[in-house]
Amino acid sequence: MANKFAIAGPGSKFQEPEAEPAGFWAGVWHGMSMPITLIISLFNPDVRIYETHNTGKSYDIGFVIGASMALGGGKKGAEVNVKGPQEEEEVEIHEEA
Repeated sequence: MANKFAIAGPGSKFQEPEAEPAGFWAGVWHGMSMPITLIISLFNPDVRIYETHNTGKSYDIGFVIGASMALGGGKKGAEVNVKGPQEEEEVEIHEEA
């Protein structure tokens, strides 16, 4: 019986006899669920973060996209600091006579 959430590994629906290989959208799902499935895979041998019965490059691209969404590798990671170095403020010292 395949697992309910289509998680990768020996217990997945993609490992059943005559099952279609995991494609792009399965890769996105497996990438997005990767942080949780990594923890689960430490305790359950039927769960893995990556499906071995897949379509190849399209699954890999989907997995990377999903993993980057789950791990926050979007806009924040690609930001470039366009501001120059911070200018020091001049401080006036007033001497009392």
